Amino acid sequence: MQFLHRRHPKIGVRLQLLIKPRGSGFLRPNTQEIGACLTSGTVLLVFVAVVAIPATSVATITVAGFKWPCQTHVHIIFPNAVRNQAESAGLAIAAGGAETNLMRYPSILICVGLVMAAPLTRAADSRPNVLFLVADDLNDWIGSLQRNPQTKTPNLDRLAGLGVNFTHAYCPSPLCDPSRSALLSGKRTATIGIYSNMDLPWSEYIDEQHCLTAYFRAHGYYTAGAGKIYHTGGGGRFKNLQGTDWDEYVVRFGKDLGLGDDERRTGKPKKRSSPLKDEMAEVLSQINSYVVAYFRGQRDVNGPEALNHPPLKVMKVGEFEIGALDIADSETEDYKIAEWGARQLAQRRNRPFFLALGFHKPHPPWIVPKKYFDLFPLDSIELPPHIANDLDDLPPAAKKWAHNGAWVSVMEAGGEHAWKQVVQAYLASTAYVDAQVGVVLDALEKSPLKNNTIVIFLSDHGWHLGEKERFGKDTLWEEATRAPLIWVAPGVTKPGGRCDAPVEFLSIYPTLCDLTGLPKPNFLEGVSIYPLLVNPQAKWTRPALSTYHFNNHSVRSAKYRYTRYDNGDEELYDEKADPYEWTNLAEKPEFAHVKADLARWMPTENKPDRHPAP
Repeated sequence: MQFLHRRHPKIGVRLQLLIKPRGSGFLRPNTQEIGACLTSGTVLLVFVAVVAIPATSVATITVAGFKWPCQTHVHIIFPNAVRNQAESAGLAIAAGGAETNLMRYPSILICVGLVMAAPLTRAADSRPNVLFLVADDLNDWIGSLQRNPQTKTPNLDRLAGLGVNFTHAYCPSPLCDPSRSALLSGKRTATIGIYSNMDLPWSEYIDEQHCLTAYFRAHGYYTAGAGKIYHTGGGGRFKNLQGTDWDEYVVRFGKDLGLGDDERRTGKPKKRSSPLKDEMAEVLSQINSYVVAYFRGQRDVNGPEALNHPPLKVMKVGEFEIGALDIADSETEDYKIAEWGARQLAQRRNRPFFLALGFHKPHPPWIVPKKYFDLFPLDSIELPPHIANDLDDLPPAAKKWAHNGAWVSVMEAGGEHAWKQVVQAYLASTAYVDAQVGVVLDALEKSPLKNNTIVIFLSDHGWHLGEKERFGKDTLWEEATRAPLIWVAPGVTKPGGRCDAPVEFLSIYPTLCDLTGLPKPNFLEGVSIYPLLVNPQAKWTRPALSTYHFNNHSVRSAKYRYTRYDNGDEELYDEKADPYEWTNLAEKPEFAHVKADLARWMPTENKPDRHPAP
């Protein structure tokens, strides 16, 4: 019999490997062996596997992240019950090596165990947890940002009141994949070279081990996620998956659709079985389950505007699908993401967690439970501020982004009445996702972990609701680049904090490092806003940068927005006097010094777009 002792360097647990030669007797530990464990300071070995090993090979066994050198090649199978028990204790199990023919080699029997009983010498990991909440296409229409008085977001307003509400936060790029790839990698869009939502070969652009979730996992955090965090992290028809390095990740919740169990990933992404299944997976990852039910029904896109599929009622308003459903929140995808997150918050672990929840709304289609539409009667809807000649002073490069096809389709569908239908649907979808955030916040409030959990809420970018004669994102104006950013950091932030300084989402990665004590990687291009969490009124002179496509950049300071396009066209707005950006000052010579000052924040090198959108 032989004991091998190692102490895990981070968590302080003494781990033992007990090797018993073949024929040495009963495999469970006898009294003397347990006594040896006790005197060694670790009490008990819980045996989990018995395998045969060849006499001549080399491998390592990894227990709780610590590698054991062995003089044999080992293949260990851990029963699920034992693995779950270990995970609940905060220990991870893995084994290196290849499977062997148990009867082929001269072998010995090996028992592998985890030290599980008192008096454990485990050092408590008191680092704060991270709750990372992301919405999709949510602009600044939340109550605490005071941009649209019609909106109803009581849960986001509650969260804003608990910490610091950043009223002028800006995305790296006004499009899903470029924005998420930048804020999660800590690098600017122009540095990465991801400018579109195409199915890009991720590894050509970003080392995933540098990304936020993988970095926290490498530093001992239990990383779990659900929904849309990375743009193609949900998989589906995309072959180039992003953000696959998790301890646990739920791509989608599909059991109630009769499409099999919820799809989960641990570590590497799950392979799919057929192109048809891949296509359905993409639908499920991007659209809520009830929308899929609608798509399965009959549909006449050239028929009447109103299509009825009880209990569904879906309308085509221009190119948008809008629907009020007679169903409960519990039947929807975003609720299931929230409820899964709530269950995660109720679990106890012996290491800190990084829990990321990515909600799909208010991304179109705007199909949500009817009760959210009822909050916004159509006859009460007010259109966002706009003027008739808004596009007259735009340069050619900017005009091609205004008056887009979505705008034309809505105007042709019913003019201002159709416009109000779009606004109503967006407000309803925003109220819906706010309610799902509330599910998570309620769970956190009940959790004993709430006083040691950092909460971040953001959206990947904004969205136009008719401003500049446009519906959608994909511009460098305020509507597409500004989005919510709320921080609650126990012991650092104070309730009711409001910061009006311009900040950018690239600040998230370095700020989390500061708050959790992790070393900041040298590749980060953003700057920590930790000083603003401590004092929201602290002096802050850095502007925020947003990029859309190759070499088109917009710099937002506290007073101005300066945009310069690849062809040299320019826009300049005084945001204090002109918050809706109706008067372009770029050609006025008296503002030349303002443009020069802001231009120095623009990237001097832009990685070429190797996969331009068609």
